[in-house]
Amino acid sequence: MEEPLKQLLTLGRGYFEKKQYAQAEQYLAKIVEQNPTFADVFNMLGIIYHDQGQFARAQRAFESALNLNPAYTEAALNLAVIYNDMGKYAEAKEVYQAALSRQKTGPGELDPYVEKKIANMYGEIGDVYASSGAWQKAIEEYRRALGLCPQFVDIRLKLGNALRDAGDNVAAIAEYEQVITQNPAFIPGRIQYGVALYSAGRRAEAVQVWEDVLARSPDNKSAQMYLNLVKDPGKVEQAG
Repeated sequence: MEEPLKQLLTLGRGYFEKKQYAQAEQYLAKIVEQNPTFADVFNMLGIIYHDQGQFARAQRAFESALNLNPAYTEAALNLAVIYNDMGKYAEAKEVYQAALSRQKTGPGELDPYVEKKIANMYGEIGDVYASSGAWQKAIEEYRRALGLCPQFVDIRLKLGNALRDAGDNVAAIAEYEQVITQNPAFIPGRIQYGVALYSAGRRAEAVQVWEDVLARSPDNKSAQMYLNLVKDPGKVEQAG
C-alpha cells in the first residue's frame, strides 16, 4: 500500500474508532475515490451513513463491502439491519441467514466478526482484573485479546497500562510505541507513552511526546497538565 493511502486509512480508522464520524468520513471517502478495494472502508462508511440516517448510501456501502468480501459477516449483518430499517424484511432475512451460514470459514477457524467479539470479551475480563489490581491476570487477558485482534489499539493501551502498573515499564513502553505505530492519531496512547517515558527517567523524551500531543490537539488538558507537572517532578508519578 502506498504511504499517502496508508496515512489516510490510519487517520480514517482513528477517527472512526473514536466515533468522530464527520472527520472519519472525509478520509475514508478519499480512500474509496483513490482505491475502492478495501471492504472494511466501505463497511465503516456504511456505519457512518447509517448513523446519519442516509440509509440508501449505507446500503450501497455495505453491498460494496460484500462484493469485495462475500464472507464479511459484520458487513452482512449491518446490511441486514439497513434492509430492516428500510422495510425490506425479506432481503434482511435472506442476508442475515446467509451470514450465519458462512460464519465458519473452515475447520477450527473463526469468522473475523466472531474473533472481534471474543477479543472484546477477553478485554472486558482484563478490565475486571485490572480494576482489582490483579495486574498479571489482566495482562494475560489483554494478550489473549490481542492474539485474536492485534489491531485493537485500545486494548493494547490497556495492556501497556497494566504492564506499567505491574512494574514492567520497559514492556509497557514497547506496547505504547506499538500503539502509536498502529494508530498515530490515537492521542491516549501518546499521553501514556509520555508518562512511561518520564517514569523511566527519560524526561526530555516525555516532554517532547506531550508537546507533540498539544501540536495535534491544542486543547488537550492531560498533555498540558503533565507538562505543567514536569516543573514539579514529584507530582507526575502521582498523576500517572
